[in-house]
Amino acid sequence: MGIQFLGMIGHRLASEIIAPRGPLFNKQYIADFAQAHEQAGFDRVLVGYWSDQPDGFLVTAHAAANTSRLKFLLAHRPGFVSPTLAARKLATLDQLTDGRLAVHIISGGSDAEQRRDGDFLNKTQRYARTDDFLSVLRQSLEADHPWDHQGEYFQTEQAFSAIKPVQAHLPVYFGGSSPEAIAVAARHADVFALWGEPLAGAAETVRTVRAAAAKQGREIGFNISFRPIIAPTEKEAWEKAEHILETARNKLTASGHDFGLPKPQSVGAQRLLAAANEGARLDKVLWTGIAKLVSGGYNSTALVGTPDQVSDALLDYYNLGIKSVLIRGFDPLNDAREYGKELIPLTREKVAARRVARSA
Repeated sequence: MGIQFLGMIGHRLASEIIAPRGPLFNKQYIADFAQAHEQAGFDRVLVGYWSDQPDGFLVTAHAAANTSRLKFLLAHRPGFVSPTLAARKLATLDQLTDGRLAVHIISGGSDAEQRRDGDFLNKTQRYARTDDFLSVLRQSLEADHPWDHQGEYFQTEQAFSAIKPVQAHLPVYFGGSSPEAIAVAARHADVFALWGEPLAGAAETVRTVRAAAAKQGREIGFNISFRPIIAPTEKEAWEKAEHILETARNKLTASGHDFGLPKPQSVGAQRLLAAANEGARLDKVLWTGIAKLVSGGYNSTALVGTPDQVSDALLDYYNLGIKSVLIRGFDPLNDAREYGKELIPLTREKVAARRVARSA
């Protein structure tokens, strides 16, 4: 299997080093951002979920209307939309995009974030609800006759969705590193999503999740996320990384950011923070500067170096069985274009050469 490249699109220009620009829902920027990923050779892009931001279903629909080949990964938090309705919305969107949709299920790692949308379940309860949600979602997407469901969080009588996805099986990605999350992923996920851990931690997660899925009689794929920082020379790349860190720190300081934040609830964030505490530079080119700055709060680790060095690092993760990688930059639109010039095609060439060598 070749390597899959995912990006991430937003609804306006903003990042750790760029103050938000333009309207909150910038239709032209969404179109330009999606087109840049398509032209750069990305396979799919993530459309995120936040408790105070524009609706991802509509962002995806607009981006899809302005592209023809690019696929989409729509983040969705269970609990705010009935799973039967969510299934119809996803099926409709998959029809609208001609079969280019996948869904990324996020149970929610922060009580405060969940409560902004009116969800007061604790973390353990959220994962139990997600388990129930995904059971109903899959039946709604695939059942060819009415059915009943009696679960802890959802109940239906004679549920049925007349509209189905274009795809026979809508791909489900799943995020979360806690034992509860891994148990849900093992039962339901097609792809398990990791943040950018060091190689040893990533290998451990792959083994754990793969074993859990095997107990359910299932196989599961893996995706990992990084923030590549590339330049023509290694020296220039690390200078670029240090400039990004200084700019991000100044931006956060000006915003009144509390650098004494408590340890995050998310186990994935805790793992990133632990890696950052091991050192700023790990493995070959893994950099944890921004991850430490934001207390591991999201996918914030970077791979720093020349395109050749970063592609070698990505190949190391590929060799662990992680066949999909999400890459996004600190200058989002320009970096997406830059990745398409050398990093993406070079990495694909190396993966293809590896496969040929192994089959020889």
